[in-house]
Amino acid sequence: MSVGATVWLTGLPSAGKTTIARALAERLRDEGRRVEVLDGDEIREFLSAGLGFSREDRHTNVRRIGFVAQLLAAHGVTVLVPVIAPYADSREAVRKHHRARGTGYVEVHVATPVEVCSVRDVKGLYARQAAGEISGLTGVDDPYEAPADPDLRIAAHEQGVGESAAALYGLLGERGLL
Repeated sequence: MSVGATVWLTGLPSAGKTTIARALAERLRDEGRRVEVLDGDEIREFLSAGLGFSREDRHTNVRRIGFVAQLLAAHGVTVLVPVIAPYADSREAVRKHHRARGTGYVEVHVATPVEVCSVRDVKGLYARQAAGEISGLTGVDDPYEAPADPDLRIAAHEQGVGESAAALYGLLGERGLL
């Protein structure tokens, strides 16, 4: 069986997490590897329907995603998880869950500044927040705890998607997770 692992990409909304994850997934699939992308928006619709955006609900959402990711990874799937996961303790709980089960796990901080994210605004969230239509936007009027010591920090605003995905691929190779 091939090696499985969870690759958690954390960062602000519109930082580039999903774009990088999908680019890496394509490369891995082209190599014949088993890959799943657990996109945060899709998970919220299906696995975490009914949860809000309180700290407790966000923690529950991250734990659920981490549980599914670990199960898949334990069965030889490389699981790419582009999810904001704004709180360090929630991300650490997922890491510990993986470690306790001997499953590979890496945390990647897609470190795009909020100013760049708000210009990208692929979902219109920053514009809606600025217009007063929504509140609780991570990194604007709700906290985002950037990882202090991620396994990899990608400055997605300073390099292209291909270069970002290649850096992540390199990390997986270095860690023996390919």
